Amino acid sequence: MNKKVSELLKSREFVSVATCDLQGRPNAAPKFLLKLENNFIYLVDYIIGRTFRNLGVNPRISISFMDNNSLMGYQLNGAVELIEGGPEYEALVQDLSQRKVDLSTRRIIEGVTQGKAHAGFELGMSESFVIFKVKVEEIVEIFSSGTLKTEKICE
Repeated sequence: MNKKVSELLKSREFVSVATCDLQGRPNAAPKFLLKLENNFIYLVDYIIGRTFRNLGVNPRISISFMDNNSLMGYQLNGAVELIEGGPEYEALVQDLSQRKVDLSTRRIIEGVTQGKAHAGFELGMSESFVIFKVKVEEIVEIFSSGTLKTEKICE
């Protein structure tokens, strides 16, 4: 994955994820961005609903987000592997625990410094979740002019 996209993603907690079932019915939903590693993006799904069911029958995914400074849009397309157990899963659960603490701490500090009420700044997430390992195969840059630039990721 290119450096610009990696840097933009590192500043996000959530990204929009689109999936499709075998009948062509689309689904888009926000997912928690856990980690980036080489050409892989790890996402956490706390809902375990339509996205999960769609990926069970069609393991293709499209992730999108915007850079608000440049007004550039990004679409990352790839294939998903469900991580359900084993050493990789255990390491990711540890990463998730630390991300939740870091995010909650930042939200509390920002809330206090901005004079907002303290309640609701802690990150309350379900203990039931699944982890998606997305192999990014294509990056599409969407310019504000409507121009698209596609980069295929080979490995």
